[in-house]
Amino acid sequence: MLAAGPMTACHQKEQTKTGENMKKLELTQEWDKVFPLSDKVNHRKVTFETQYGLTLAADLYEPKDAQGKLAAIAVSGPFGATKEQSSGLYAMRMAERGFVALAFDPSYTGESSGEPRRTASPDINTEDFMAAVDFLSKQGNVNAEKIGIIGICGWGGIALNAAAADPRIKATVASTMYDMTRVSGNGYFDSEDKEESRHAAREAMAKQRLSDPQAMAGGVVNPLPDDAPQFVKYYYDYYITERGYHKRSGNSNDGWRAIGTQAYTNARFLYYINEIRSAVLVMHGEKAHSRYFGEAAYKYMVEGKAEGYHVVGKPNPNPGNKELLIIPGASHCDLYDGGYTELVGKGEPKNLIPWDKLETFFNENLK
Repeated sequence: MLAAGPMTACHQKEQTKTGENMKKLELTQEWDKVFPLSDKVNHRKVTFETQYGLTLAADLYEPKDAQGKLAAIAVSGPFGATKEQSSGLYAMRMAERGFVALAFDPSYTGESSGEPRRTASPDINTEDFMAAVDFLSKQGNVNAEKIGIIGICGWGGIALNAAAADPRIKATVASTMYDMTRVSGNGYFDSEDKEESRHAAREAMAKQRLSDPQAMAGGVVNPLPDDAPQFVKYYYDYYITERGYHKRSGNSNDGWRAIGTQAYTNARFLYYINEIRSAVLVMHGEKAHSRYFGEAAYKYMVEGKAEGYHVVGKPNPNPGNKELLIIPGASHCDLYDGGYTELVGKGEPKNLIPWDKLETFFNENLK
Protein backbone atom coordinates (compact mmCIF):
# COMPACT_ATOMS: atom_id res chain seq x y z
CA MET A 1 0.00 0.00 0.00
CA LEU A 2 2.86 2.38 0.76
CA ALA A 3 4.17 2.06 -2.79
CA ALA A 4 0.87 2.92 -4.38
CA GLY A 5 1.00 6.63 -3.52
CA PRO A 6 4.29 7.53 -5.25
CA MET A 7 3.46 5.37 -8.26
CA THR A 8 0.08 7.03 -8.63
CA ALA A 9 1.57 10.51 -8.29
CA CYS A 10 4.23 9.70 -10.86
CA HIS A 11 1.61 8.31 -13.19
CA GLN A 12 -0.53 11.42 -12.78
CA LYS A 13 2.50 13.62 -13.49
CA GLU A 14 3.25 11.67 -16.67
CA GLN A 15 -0.41 11.88 -17.69
CA THR A 16 -0.37 15.65 -17.18
CA LYS A 17 2.83 16.04 -19.17
CA THR A 18 1.43 13.88 -21.96
CA GLY A 19 -1.77 15.90 -21.99
CA GLU A 20 0.18 19.16 -22.20
CA ASN A 21 2.29 17.84 -25.05
CA MET A 22 -0.73 16.61 -26.96
CA LYS A 23 -2.41 19.98 -26.53
CA LYS A 24 0.75 21.78 -27.62
CA LEU A 25 1.04 19.63 -30.73
CA GLU A 26 -2.69 20.00 -31.44
CA LEU A 27 -3.05 16.39 -32.49
CA THR A 28 -5.91 15.43 -34.76
CA GLN A 29 -8.30 13.26 -32.78
CA GLU A 30 -10.64 12.11 -35.55
CA TRP A 31 -9.68 9.08 -37.62
CA ASP A 32 -7.88 10.45 -40.70
CA LYS A 33 -5.86 7.47 -41.92
CA VAL A 34 -5.83 6.20 -45.50
CA PHE A 35 -7.09 2.82 -44.24
CA PRO A 36 -10.13 1.90 -42.10
CA LEU A 37 -9.77 1.18 -38.38
CA SER A 38 -9.85 -2.51 -37.53
CA ASP A 39 -12.48 -3.66 -35.04
CA LYS A 40 -9.90 -6.02 -33.53
CA VAL A 41 -7.74 -3.29 -31.98
CA ASN A 42 -7.91 -0.33 -29.63
CA HIS A 43 -6.37 2.90 -30.88
CA ARG A 44 -5.22 6.09 -29.16
CA LYS A 45 -2.99 9.05 -29.88
CA VAL A 46 0.15 9.39 -27.74
CA THR A 47 3.29 11.49 -27.56
CA PHE A 48 6.82 10.81 -26.35
CA GLU A 49 10.11 12.66 -26.02
CA THR A 50 13.44 12.13 -27.79
CA GLN A 51 16.89 12.79 -26.38
CA TYR A 52 17.06 15.82 -28.67
CA GLY A 53 14.19 17.46 -26.76
CA LEU A 54 11.60 16.91 -29.49
CA THR A 55 8.09 15.58 -28.95
CA LEU A 56 6.94 12.90 -31.34
CA ALA A 57 3.30 12.19 -32.16
CA ALA A 58 2.21 8.60 -32.57
CA ASP A 59 -0.70 6.20 -32.85
CA LEU A 60 -0.72 3.33 -30.37
CA TYR A 61 -2.55 0.18 -31.47
CA GLU A 62 -3.33 -2.52 -28.93
CA PRO A 63 -5.11 -5.86 -29.40
CA LYS A 64 -8.56 -5.92 -27.82
CA ASP A 65 -9.03 -8.10 -24.75
CA ALA A 66 -5.28 -8.87 -24.49
CA GLN A 67 -3.96 -9.60 -21.01
CA GLY A 68 -0.54 -9.55 -19.42
CA LYS A 69 2.63 -8.04 -20.82
CA LEU A 70 2.88 -8.26 -24.59
CA ALA A 71 5.65 -8.02 -27.15
CA ALA A 72 5.75 -4.62 -28.86
CA ILE A 73 6.76 -3.17 -32.23
CA ALA A 74 7.61 0.40 -33.26
CA VAL A 75 6.98 1.32 -36.91
CA SER A 76 7.93 4.25 -39.12
CA GLY A 77 8.30 5.11 -42.78
CA PRO A 78 8.33 5.51 -45.67
CA PHE A 79 10.76 8.43 -45.79
CA GLY A 80 8.63 11.54 -46.27
CA ALA A 81 5.39 9.82 -45.26
CA THR A 82 3.29 10.02 -42.10
CA LYS A 83 1.79 7.59 -39.62
CA GLU A 84 -1.58 7.96 -41.34
CA GLN A 85 -0.18 6.05 -44.32
CA SER A 86 1.83 2.82 -44.57
CA SER A 87 3.37 2.73 -41.08
CA GLY A 88 -0.03 3.00 -39.43
CA LEU A 89 -1.34 0.12 -41.52
CA TYR A 90 1.63 -2.06 -40.50
CA ALA A 91 1.16 -1.17 -36.83
CA MET A 92 -2.57 -1.88 -36.89
CA ARG A 93 -2.11 -5.24 -38.64
CA MET A 94 0.53 -6.30 -36.12
CA ALA A 95 -1.76 -5.28 -33.26
CA GLU A 96 -4.44 -7.50 -34.78
CA ARG A 97 -1.93 -10.32 -34.39
CA GLY A 98 -1.33 -9.73 -30.70
CA PHE A 99 1.40 -7.10 -30.49
CA VAL A 100 1.33 -3.63 -28.97
CA ALA A 101 2.30 -1.52 -31.99
CA LEU A 102 3.34 2.12 -32.25
CA ALA A 103 3.36 4.08 -35.53
CA PHE A 104 5.08 7.45 -35.14
CA ASP A 105 5.77 10.59 -37.13
CA PRO A 106 9.52 11.30 -37.23
CA SER A 107 10.99 14.51 -35.87
CA TYR A 108 10.13 17.62 -37.92
CA THR A 109 7.43 15.64 -39.74
CA GLY A 110 3.66 15.21 -39.68
CA GLU A 111 2.22 15.97 -36.23
CA SER A 112 5.57 15.69 -34.43
CA SER A 113 7.47 18.74 -33.22
CA GLY A 114 10.59 20.33 -34.65
CA GLU A 115 11.43 23.41 -36.67
CA PRO A 116 12.06 23.94 -39.52
CA ARG A 117 9.54 21.46 -40.86
CA ARG A 118 10.40 18.42 -42.97
CA THR A 119 14.04 18.23 -42.06
CA ALA A 120 15.95 14.98 -41.68
CA SER A 121 19.14 13.84 -39.98
CA PRO A 122 20.75 10.37 -39.72
CA ASP A 123 21.40 10.89 -36.00
CA ILE A 124 18.03 12.39 -35.15
CA ASN A 125 16.06 9.85 -37.16
CA THR A 126 17.93 6.94 -35.58
CA GLU A 127 17.16 8.48 -32.17
CA ASP A 128 13.48 8.63 -33.17
CA PHE A 129 13.41 4.83 -33.29
CA MET A 130 15.32 4.47 -30.02
CA ALA A 131 13.00 6.96 -28.31
CA ALA A 132 10.05 4.88 -29.51
CA VAL A 133 11.69 1.88 -27.82
CA ASP A 134 12.01 3.99 -24.64
CA PHE A 135 8.29 4.77 -24.77
CA LEU A 136 7.21 1.19 -25.37
CA SER A 137 9.50 -0.09 -22.61
CA LYS A 138 7.62 2.04 -20.07
CA GLN A 139 4.12 0.86 -21.00
CA GLY A 140 2.41 -1.28 -18.37
CA ASN A 141 1.21 -3.85 -20.90
CA VAL A 142 4.58 -4.26 -22.66
CA ASN A 143 7.40 -6.68 -21.90
CA ALA A 144 10.47 -4.45 -22.24
CA GLU A 145 12.58 -7.48 -23.18
CA LYS A 146 10.40 -8.16 -26.22
CA ILE A 147 10.55 -5.10 -28.47
CA GLY A 148 11.08 -5.03 -32.23
CA ILE A 149 10.90 -2.43 -34.99
CA ILE A 150 9.69 -2.17 -38.58
CA GLY A 151 11.14 0.38 -40.99
CA ILE A 152 9.50 0.93 -44.37
CA CYS A 153 11.26 2.32 -47.47
CA GLY A 154 13.85 4.90 -46.31
CA TRP A 155 13.07 4.00 -42.72
CA GLY A 156 14.14 0.43 -43.46
CA GLY A 157 17.74 1.62 -43.59
CA ILE A 158 17.21 3.75 -40.50
CA ALA A 159 15.77 0.71 -38.71
CA LEU A 160 18.93 -1.27 -39.48
CA ASN A 161 21.05 1.58 -38.16
CA ALA A 162 18.96 1.69 -34.97
CA ALA A 163 19.28 -2.09 -34.53
CA ALA A 164 23.06 -1.78 -34.84
CA ALA A 165 23.08 0.96 -32.19
CA ASP A 166 20.54 -0.37 -29.67
CA PRO A 167 20.67 -3.99 -28.41
CA ARG A 168 17.24 -3.53 -26.76
CA ILE A 169 15.83 -4.01 -30.26
CA LYS A 170 15.45 -7.77 -30.43
CA ALA A 171 14.02 -8.10 -33.94
CA THR A 172 14.00 -5.80 -36.98
CA VAL A 173 12.12 -5.82 -40.27
CA ALA A 174 13.32 -3.65 -43.15
CA SER A 175 10.50 -3.58 -45.70
CA THR A 176 11.08 -2.41 -49.30
CA MET A 177 14.07 -0.50 -47.92
CA TYR A 178 16.10 2.40 -49.20
CA ASP A 179 19.55 3.21 -47.89
CA MET A 180 18.98 6.98 -47.78
CA THR A 181 22.65 7.74 -47.27
CA ARG A 182 23.64 5.69 -50.32
CA VAL A 183 21.05 7.16 -52.66
CA SER A 184 21.71 10.69 -51.35
CA GLY A 185 25.45 10.41 -52.00
CA ASN A 186 25.51 8.13 -55.04
CA GLY A 187 22.22 8.77 -56.85
CA TYR A 188 19.88 6.04 -58.02
CA PHE A 189 21.67 2.81 -58.96
CA ASP A 190 24.96 4.49 -57.95
CA SER A 191 24.89 6.44 -61.23
CA GLU A 192 26.47 9.50 -59.55
CA ASP A 193 29.02 7.67 -57.42
CA LYS A 194 31.94 9.93 -58.24
CA GLU A 195 33.64 12.87 -56.60
CA GLU A 196 32.71 15.31 -59.35
CA SER A 197 29.00 14.65 -58.99
CA ARG A 198 29.06 14.89 -55.21
CA HIS A 199 31.07 18.12 -55.36
CA ALA A 200 28.55 19.67 -57.77
CA ALA A 201 25.71 18.65 -55.45
CA ARG A 202 27.51 20.14 -52.44
CA GLU A 203 28.05 23.42 -54.28
CA ALA A 204 24.36 23.60 -55.21
CA MET A 205 23.35 22.86 -51.63
CA ALA A 206 25.69 25.54 -50.28
CA LYS A 207 24.16 28.13 -52.63
CA GLN A 208 20.66 27.04 -51.61
CA ARG A 209 21.47 27.67 -47.94
CA LEU A 210 22.11 31.35 -48.70
CA SER A 211 19.49 31.97 -51.38
CA ASP A 212 16.39 30.27 -49.94
CA PRO A 213 16.99 27.74 -47.13
CA GLN A 214 13.23 27.27 -46.60
CA ALA A 215 12.54 26.19 -50.19
CA MET A 216 10.81 22.84 -50.58
CA ALA A 217 11.71 20.13 -53.06
CA GLY A 218 11.47 16.41 -53.61
CA GLY A 219 7.76 15.66 -53.40
CA VAL A 220 6.27 13.15 -55.81
CA VAL A 221 6.13 14.83 -59.21
CA ASN A 222 2.67 16.22 -59.96
CA PRO A 223 1.36 16.37 -62.62
CA LEU A 224 2.88 13.08 -63.74
CA PRO A 225 4.80 13.25 -67.06
CA ASP A 226 3.95 10.59 -69.63
CA ASP A 227 7.61 9.59 -69.84
CA ALA A 228 8.11 9.25 -66.07
CA PRO A 229 9.99 6.10 -64.97
CA GLN A 230 7.71 3.29 -63.89
CA PHE A 231 8.71 3.55 -60.23
CA VAL A 232 7.77 7.25 -60.24
CA LYS A 233 4.36 6.27 -61.62
CA TYR A 234 4.00 3.81 -58.75
CA TYR A 235 4.87 6.57 -56.26
CA TYR A 236 2.30 8.85 -57.86
CA ASP A 237 -0.37 6.16 -57.64
CA TYR A 238 0.21 5.76 -53.91
CA TYR A 239 0.94 9.28 -52.70
CA ILE A 240 -1.09 11.53 -55.00
CA THR A 241 -4.28 9.57 -55.60
CA GLU A 242 -6.97 8.62 -53.11
CA ARG A 243 -5.15 5.33 -52.53
CA GLY A 244 -2.65 6.92 -50.15
CA TYR A 245 -2.78 10.74 -50.31
CA HIS A 246 -2.54 12.54 -46.98
CA LYS A 247 -2.45 16.27 -46.39
CA ARG A 248 0.44 16.08 -43.88
CA SER A 249 2.63 13.82 -45.99
CA GLY A 250 5.57 15.53 -47.66
CA ASN A 251 5.58 12.89 -50.38
CA SER A 252 1.93 13.66 -51.14
CA ASN A 253 2.61 17.40 -51.34
CA ASP A 254 5.67 19.61 -51.80
CA GLY A 255 8.34 17.31 -50.39
CA TRP A 256 11.17 18.25 -48.01
CA ARG A 257 13.24 21.33 -47.39
CA ALA A 258 15.67 21.49 -50.29
CA ILE A 259 18.57 21.40 -47.80
CA GLY A 260 16.70 19.26 -45.29
CA THR A 261 18.57 16.04 -46.12
CA GLN A 262 22.02 17.59 -46.60
CA ALA A 263 23.49 15.51 -43.76
CA TYR A 264 22.45 12.27 -45.47
CA THR A 265 24.58 13.05 -48.52
CA ASN A 266 27.86 12.77 -46.60
CA ALA A 267 26.92 9.94 -44.23
CA ARG A 268 27.09 6.16 -44.57
CA PHE A 269 25.13 4.93 -41.61
CA LEU A 270 25.00 1.15 -42.22
CA TYR A 271 28.70 0.69 -41.48
CA TYR A 272 28.13 -1.49 -38.40
CA ILE A 273 25.11 -3.54 -39.46
CA ASN A 274 27.45 -6.53 -39.84
CA GLU A 275 27.62 -6.46 -36.02
CA ILE A 276 23.86 -6.72 -35.41
CA ARG A 277 23.40 -9.79 -33.22
CA SER A 278 19.61 -9.64 -33.04
CA ALA A 279 17.24 -11.02 -35.66
CA VAL A 280 16.71 -9.16 -38.94
CA LEU A 281 14.32 -9.77 -41.83
CA VAL A 282 14.94 -7.78 -45.01
CA MET A 283 12.00 -8.12 -47.38
CA HIS A 284 11.72 -6.69 -50.86
CA GLY A 285 9.55 -6.98 -53.93
CA GLU A 286 10.91 -8.98 -56.84
CA LYS A 287 10.12 -6.11 -59.23
CA ALA A 288 11.05 -3.22 -56.92
CA HIS A 289 13.45 -0.65 -58.36
CA SER A 290 14.90 -0.40 -54.84
CA ARG A 291 15.61 -4.12 -54.50
CA TYR A 292 19.36 -3.58 -54.81
CA PHE A 293 19.37 -1.62 -51.51
CA GLY A 294 17.90 -4.54 -49.57
CA GLU A 295 20.01 -7.21 -51.21
CA ALA A 296 23.24 -5.30 -50.66
CA ALA A 297 22.38 -4.42 -47.06
CA TYR A 298 21.58 -8.06 -46.31
CA LYS A 299 24.81 -9.30 -47.92
CA TYR A 300 26.92 -6.72 -46.06
CA MET A 301 25.09 -7.45 -42.79
CA VAL A 302 25.93 -11.16 -43.07
CA GLU A 303 29.28 -11.21 -44.88
CA GLY A 304 30.76 -7.80 -44.07
CA LYS A 305 31.14 -6.89 -47.73
CA ALA A 306 28.81 -6.14 -50.63
CA GLU A 307 28.56 -4.25 -53.89
CA GLY A 308 27.91 -0.58 -53.19
CA TYR A 309 29.78 -0.68 -49.86
CA HIS A 310 33.26 0.80 -50.02
CA VAL A 311 34.30 -0.78 -46.74
CA VAL A 312 34.99 -4.39 -45.88
CA GLY A 313 34.19 -5.61 -42.38
CA LYS A 314 34.15 -8.91 -40.59
CA PRO A 315 31.35 -11.44 -41.12
CA ASN A 316 28.41 -11.20 -38.75
CA PRO A 317 28.92 -13.01 -35.43
CA ASN A 318 25.33 -14.25 -35.53
CA PRO A 319 24.31 -14.79 -39.18
CA GLY A 320 21.77 -17.54 -38.51
CA ASN A 321 18.95 -15.17 -37.54
CA LYS A 322 19.26 -12.95 -40.63
CA GLU A 323 16.93 -13.48 -43.58
CA LEU A 324 16.33 -12.00 -47.02
CA LEU A 325 12.81 -12.46 -48.38
CA ILE A 326 12.08 -11.58 -52.02
CA ILE A 327 8.33 -11.40 -52.67
CA PRO A 328 7.39 -12.63 -56.17
CA GLY A 329 5.71 -10.10 -58.43
CA ALA A 330 5.81 -7.22 -55.93
CA SER A 331 6.88 -3.69 -56.79
CA HIS A 332 8.29 -1.18 -54.31
CA CYS A 333 4.94 0.42 -53.43
CA ASP A 334 3.11 -2.91 -53.28
CA LEU A 335 4.71 -3.34 -49.85
CA TYR A 336 3.23 -0.04 -48.67
CA ASP A 337 -0.32 -1.41 -48.54
CA GLY A 338 -0.29 -4.79 -50.26
CA GLY A 339 -0.93 -3.45 -53.75
CA TYR A 340 -3.95 -3.48 -56.04
CA THR A 341 -4.71 -4.97 -59.44
CA GLU A 342 -5.77 -1.55 -60.80
CA LEU A 343 -4.56 2.02 -60.32
CA VAL A 344 -5.80 4.34 -57.57
CA GLY A 345 -6.30 1.38 -55.24
CA LYS A 346 -9.03 -0.08 -57.43
CA GLY A 347 -9.64 -3.64 -58.48
CA GLU A 348 -8.73 -6.49 -56.18
CA PRO A 349 -6.18 -6.24 -53.36
CA LYS A 350 -3.02 -8.20 -54.21
CA ASN A 351 -2.25 -8.76 -50.52
CA LEU A 352 1.50 -8.89 -51.12
CA ILE A 353 2.57 -7.95 -47.59
CA PRO A 354 3.34 -11.30 -45.88
CA TRP A 355 1.55 -10.66 -42.59
CA ASP A 356 1.79 -14.31 -41.51
CA LYS A 357 5.54 -14.24 -42.07
CA LEU A 358 5.91 -11.04 -40.04
CA GLU A 359 3.88 -12.52 -37.20
CA THR A 360 5.99 -15.69 -37.18
CA PHE A 361 9.26 -13.74 -37.38
CA PHE A 362 8.42 -11.54 -34.40
CA ASN A 363 6.93 -14.37 -32.34
CA GLU A 364 10.05 -16.49 -32.85
CA ASN A 365 12.48 -13.69 -32.05
CA LEU A 366 10.64 -11.81 -29.30
CA LYS A 367 10.46 -14.79 -26.97
